[in-house]
Amino acid sequence: MRRPIATIAAWLGGPPAAVLVALMLAGAIPAWEGAGWLAGCAVWSVAAGVVLARDLRRFSEALAASAPAELRLITPGLTNLAQRIIHTIAAERQSREAVTADANYSHSLLNRLPDALFQLDGPPGARRIVWRNPAAVRAYGAEESALLRHPQLRAALAEVELAEQPVRATISLATPVPRDLDATVIRSGDTGRAAPIYILLADRTRERELNRMRADFVANASHELRTPLTSLIGFIETLRGPALGDAEALPRFLAIMAEQAERMQRIIADLLSLSRIEMTEHQPPAEQIEIGPVLRQVAGFMEPVLEKASATLTLDIAADLPALPGDSGQLTLVFGNLIDNAVKYSALKHGAAGGTVVMTAHATPDADFNQPGVLVSVVDDGPGIAREHLPRLTERFYRADKGRARAVGGTGLGLAIVKHVVMRHRGRLLIDSVEGEGTTCRVWLPAATLAAVPARRSA
Repeated sequence: MRRPIATIAAWLGGPPAAVLVALMLAGAIPAWEGAGWLAGCAVWSVAAGVVLARDLRRFSEALAASAPAELRLITPGLTNLAQRIIHTIAAERQSREAVTADANYSHSLLNRLPDALFQLDGPPGARRIVWRNPAAVRAYGAEESALLRHPQLRAALAEVELAEQPVRATISLATPVPRDLDATVIRSGDTGRAAPIYILLADRTRERELNRMRADFVANASHELRTPLTSLIGFIETLRGPALGDAEALPRFLAIMAEQAERMQRIIADLLSLSRIEMTEHQPPAEQIEIGPVLRQVAGFMEPVLEKASATLTLDIAADLPALPGDSGQLTLVFGNLIDNAVKYSALKHGAAGGTVVMTAHATPDADFNQPGVLVSVVDDGPGIAREHLPRLTERFYRADKGRARAVGGTGLGLAIVKHVVMRHRGRLLIDSVEGEGTTCRVWLPAATLAAVPARRSA
């Protein structure tokens, strides 16, 4: 405080003291009177310096405080001036805090966007990415440069430089995995200025894949139903025309017609089953079951199929399997379909000698599944399936080999039903195959938790 007081005192008392000294030297006032005036001037200067320094210190503290109390100063007129300055600074501070809060909120919102967002800055034609949200980092990572070089996106960037409206484009990426993207390119300022540009990328791969699958399903379902229906119509027309009254052809034609009618009936039954399963897929099973008896029951049901194909089914079911929340009827359908497929394809390879199908069940966790549950595997020694077909095997009516599929029969819906039942049980379905050696289908089902309320029931 001494230095501000001395400075203020010198500033206040300096001019009057200089005038008094000049008057004394000129003889305008006696020396003793001038000395008195100088002493009084010094006392007044120091007192005023003390008061003004104190007021300035309080003013400084009030400026530093986030919520200053009422300010009262001794210096005349300084209180009102200080209050106006403090209120102006406080209003500016609040305005900046509001702007910062809005910016933080906007930034947080952009970081939570599920779609990728990029900000590009720089002069037109030489823009570079200066910011991206976490979704963009997760989705594209090191692919950003290749993304900006995509012809459709480059064309959209060039167009938005001269446009006032957002520019939209559809982009197809081939590597590292095929993806379909909808790009929206937005310029944040007027044209002609180097304003930032934002690129919003929405991944539509899954939606377009679903649309493709839906279209394939309609086409395949129509084909699967039209084929036996065409056969029926043809034989009916034959029996009404050239074969009318032909006692020798009638039994043969009727047998074929009955077979085609049964095929349509199986397709419709499987479609209805699949529809019912999908309707309840969001509701996990409530009851608890023992999976061991279900598997043995399925093996018993499959004996006629095994005998007809001259195939052998080997069971290896552990005795200490945990209880599962499950629908025994749906799980019977799952493992019946898996064994039926395994028997048919084993017989396709081995012919009259049949083949061998192995079904095992053991508790997890194990090397592949780290959660409590049961892993059921169905292994055949058939011709196997090419690896490129494995991801699509659970699609409705998908055929890895149409010629082979016709030989073994079936509706093409079995694995689709298996997939949706396993999804309803919150489990996992894994299919692996080696051409020439056979196929392994694994179904993992989670164990019952302590929260399961319904009574335990054995299937």
